[in-house]
Amino acid sequence: MNTQPNLFTSQNELTDGYRHEVKLPAGDLTVYAAQQLFSSLDYKVFEMANNNLQIPGISYMSYTPDVHVGVGTCIGTTAVWDAKSGYVSPSIVGSDIGCGMRVHMTNLHKDDLKDVKLRRKLVKAIEKVLPMEANQRGHYSDIRLEHIVRKGLHGLPKKYIPDSYTPKKSTSITHIESSKFAFDEEVLDSVPDMTWHRAHRQLGTLGGGNHFAEIQSIEIAEENREIAKAWGLYDGQIVVMIHSGSRAWGGYVSQTSSSAIAKMMQRNGLGTSDPRLVFAPLEHAEGRHYVDMMYSALNYAVVNRHLIAYAIREAFRDVFGPKCEFRTLYDLMHNYAWEESHADQGSVFVHRKGATRALPAGHPDNPKPYLATGHPALIPGSMGTASYIMVGQPEGKDNYYSICHGAGRIRSRTATKRLVTVEDFASALGVGTADEIVVNQRSLESIIDESPQAYKNVDEIIDSVTGAGLAQVVAKCKPLAAVKGAK
Repeated sequence: MNTQPNLFTSQNELTDGYRHEVKLPAGDLTVYAAQQLFSSLDYKVFEMANNNLQIPGISYMSYTPDVHVGVGTCIGTTAVWDAKSGYVSPSIVGSDIGCGMRVHMTNLHKDDLKDVKLRRKLVKAIEKVLPMEANQRGHYSDIRLEHIVRKGLHGLPKKYIPDSYTPKKSTSITHIESSKFAFDEEVLDSVPDMTWHRAHRQLGTLGGGNHFAEIQSIEIAEENREIAKAWGLYDGQIVVMIHSGSRAWGGYVSQTSSSAIAKMMQRNGLGTSDPRLVFAPLEHAEGRHYVDMMYSALNYAVVNRHLIAYAIREAFRDVFGPKCEFRTLYDLMHNYAWEESHADQGSVFVHRKGATRALPAGHPDNPKPYLATGHPALIPGSMGTASYIMVGQPEGKDNYYSICHGAGRIRSRTATKRLVTVEDFASALGVGTADEIVVNQRSLESIIDESPQAYKNVDEIIDSVTGAGLAQVVAKCKPLAAVKGAK
C-alpha cells in the first residue's frame, strides 16, 4: 500500500480478513476488502477519505473493495449524516446522478444464441432501435420530459409500459428500487431551455464511458437455487444487463449545484484541502435545492434505463419473434443520496457513490415482490468478464447495506490506452472464436479504455463482499454480446 506515515494516527486495525478499520486524522474509515486488495490501495484513496471525514457531523464512512479515486470523493464510498442536521455533498453522489443497473429476464436459453452470427444479428437489431452516436436523438418525441423528471416512470405514456395490461406479469413498476422520487417541483423553473432540449434528445440513450447493454447467460449459485427460482432465474437463461444514468439532465444538476454550493462554502468559510469536494448543510437553501434537483435526476435516470430496455425488447422480438419475453428483474442506483431509517439511529441521510444497496430478506425497504427474499443486487464486471446478481445479508447492516457497484478501475483511461494493445483487448473478448463476445463497435481501439485490463478482477471484488458477509451470489452472468454507446 502506497501510504505516507503522517496520515495515520495509529496502525490499521484489522477486524478480520475482509474488514479494516483505518484511523485517519479526521476520523475513522472502514474498508471492506480482502487483504490483498486492501494492501494494493493507493495512498490517494486515504487522502480523499480524510478530506471527506472533515465535513461536519459525518457519522460513518466506508469503502467497498472496488474503491478507486474519483473527483472529490472516491468511487466506492458510503457516507452517512443525521437526516435533520446533516450535510449533502454533490461530490459524494457523483456527476452521473442516478447512474445504476437494470436486468431483464428472457425466456431464451444460451443454446439459442450459440451461433456467433446470430449474436451479431441481434447486436445489429439493437443498433437500429437504440441510438449509439453522440449526435443521434432518442426515439421518444411523444414523451414529455417535464412529466418524466416530475413523476419518474409514472410520467410515461402507457404504451411504453407494455406489461401494465397484464398485472400478474407487470414488473416494470413493481420490480425496481423506486419508480418515483418526490421533490419541490418549483426548482425546475430555473432550468434553462437548452438543458430541457438536450436532455430530451438524450432520453433512452446509453451514453459513453463505462455505460453499456450486455447480453448474458447465467449460472445459478448452488447455495441460492431457491432464491433464484423465486426470482424467475434458471441455469443457461439469457438476461440483458443495462448500465446508464441521468445523461445531460444529471450533468446539469451536478455542475450548477456544485458551483452554487462552492460559492456558499466560500461565503461561510467551509472547505477542506480539496477544492473539488463540495458540501452544504441540508437545512441551507443550497442544500435543499441540490436535493430537490438530484431527485429529479433520479427520476430521469430510472426512466432512461427503462426506455433503453424498451428498445432492446423490440430488437429481441424482431429477431426471435413476439413470444420472446422481457421481464424486469430489478433496477437500482449506485450514485445517489437519500434518507433512510436504521433501527439504532432513526433517520439518516446516506450517500452512495459507486456503491449498491443490498437489502436482506425481511427488510421493510424491499419492494413487496422481494420482501421474503431480499432484492437482487446487480454488480457488473468489465467488458469480457463475468457480472453478478447478488442478495444482501443481515450482517450488511454494519455498512448500511452497501456493497460494491462493479469491478473498479485500476488504471486511468489514458494509461489504459497507452498500456493495452488492441490485440490484448481482442484476446480478452475471444475475437475470432466460437465464444467471441460480440461488440457493436467497428473498431476495438475506440473503446480500448473500457477493456478488462483497465479494471480490477471482479471475482476478487465479489469474494471480498461475500467474505465480509455483506451479500451472497445468486447468479454469475457470462457475457455473450455487448453494446456500447457514445457520449
